[in-house]
Amino acid sequence: MPRNLDLTALRSFVTVADTGGVTRAAGFLNLTQSAVSMQLKRLEESLDTTLLDRSARQIALTASGEQLLSYARRMLDLNDEIYSRLTDTAFEGEVLLGVPHDIIYPVVPQVLQRFAAEFPRVKVQLISSYTNDLKQQFAKGECDLILTTEDEVAGNAERLTTIPLRWIGAPGGNCWRQRPLRIGSSRHCRFHPLAIAVLDRDGIGWERAVDTESDRTIEATVSADLAVGVMLEGSEPPQLEVIHHGGALPELPAQSINMYVADPKDPLSGALADLIRQGYANVPVSRIRAVG
Repeated sequence: MPRNLDLTALRSFVTVADTGGVTRAAGFLNLTQSAVSMQLKRLEESLDTTLLDRSARQIALTASGEQLLSYARRMLDLNDEIYSRLTDTAFEGEVLLGVPHDIIYPVVPQVLQRFAAEFPRVKVQLISSYTNDLKQQFAKGECDLILTTEDEVAGNAERLTTIPLRWIGAPGGNCWRQRPLRIGSSRHCRFHPLAIAVLDRDGIGWERAVDTESDRTIEATVSADLAVGVMLEGSEPPQLEVIHHGGALPELPAQSINMYVADPKDPLSGALADLIRQGYANVPVSRIRAVG
């Protein structure tokens, strides 16, 4: 007799794998932690295997769990596509969401996935740019929602979380010990003025190591130990690391991740904004990281 997998349990399993924990997954799914745990237990019992390694501080997938994950994603994608094609919905249209590139992961992809499942006929256009550019586009009515990285909450912005800035360098590098300090930052980087302000305050000489608009060029320069950079904690790519300078460099200020919504009463913008709030409420700072 054929046996059927529980799609609800599969969705909980995938969300736990994506968020790294049952508690955060429960927040994304609007379920209780015990409900998610029970679904995972039933899924393991139905497959007669252990899917999650619960011995470590953070939940990890077992070999069977890793094998199931790809199948589960495909099943859920097909399920959502069927609903998208065959069900009628009152909502259609497009929402324009602007996000700085260094805070896209991990919250935004999960938010977009959930929004697409709830509003299958609504297209979300993701615009990735610098905070200043996004604020200009928002002011012109070219974005429905934007996320920004700023040192304060201004106007009608809503603070979602606060993340400290860190000095970033090559793994095991020594460039940060040199004076004048060579700084790698793009022309549009909002963090550059903050970095030079604290250096000037502490009387530390500095110079710009590269003149470019390309973040990739900056990453290459810093990873070669030819300069140091400034990034949000947790957003450094794998080839770079936080500099443990022991006080040789000044502490950098924290930055707020803010959200602006053009029309909070619009049901689509409001729904997307709610999902973004839930996303940041359930993801710790250490997981707000960019991918190389």
